[in-house]
Amino acid sequence: MKRRHPYLLGLFGFFLSLSALAQPPSPPIATTPGASPGAAVVNRLQRVQAAQSLRVCIWPDYYSITYRNPKTLQLSGIDIELAQELGKDLGVTVDFVDSSFARLADDLLQDHCDVAMFAVGINPERQKRLRFTEPHLASDIFAVTSKTNRRIRSWADIDQVGTVVAVAQGTLHEPIMKAKLKNAQLLVLNTPFAREQEVQAGRADVFMTDYPYSQRFLANADWARLVAPDSTYHVTPYGYAMAPGDDAWHARLDKFVADIKRDGRLVDAAKRYRLEPIVVR
Repeated sequence: MKRRHPYLLGLFGFFLSLSALAQPPSPPIATTPGASPGAAVVNRLQRVQAAQSLRVCIWPDYYSITYRNPKTLQLSGIDIELAQELGKDLGVTVDFVDSSFARLADDLLQDHCDVAMFAVGINPERQKRLRFTEPHLASDIFAVTSKTNRRIRSWADIDQVGTVVAVAQGTLHEPIMKAKLKNAQLLVLNTPFAREQEVQAGRADVFMTDYPYSQRFLANADWARLVAPDSTYHVTPYGYAMAPGDDAWHARLDKFVADIKRDGRLVDAAKRYRLEPIVVR
């Protein structure tokens, strides 16, 4: 057996120690208030600036908010534009990460992204797990039915025996309609496309959505008809979501929301996507 020379072993160890010293220091870790024992969060603002990259979770099927055109694969929407503005303010590039309302909490808590920017509805259930900025939009609930549906003529026709109401799993409409409906049947489906297909096929009477999605959807579905509530039904504020803790990161995102309200960037972007009626000023 060939013996290794002690000098070579020592030299090898010396270079290993130099390599270890050359590694950049790990970002500071702070305990997350209210998190499970042992949970921790990186000082995210410092990490984003050090990496020169901001990871933004989006739902790419959200018309007028964060929508990926299936033909061109180009992203558009108010929160796509505002995410780019946040990147400019921080002096970093923006990397979009596909998510959904069903995966939102896991993606943030498992550090798949730094912030979720797709008009996330702020409700008590989500606030138990996530932290939010001040709202930048707010929307009531709307219903979409088919033009050939004879059961649904007005909002009062929805919560009736025999009516089937479709919602997408994980959206804010799921818990709201569970609480609101007394007579109609609630149908919870895995995807927004599934709820739309059920209504178009006549297996459901309406699907519930919000103002942004309804406007863009109706512009592209000639078979659909909007049913609006006669008065305020359930207005939900929308903001940007993040993992709990890390006060510096939360404060920086809240400052961004305040800035875009004050300097007009929020209203300008809303006008481009016909969302000005739901802007929170």
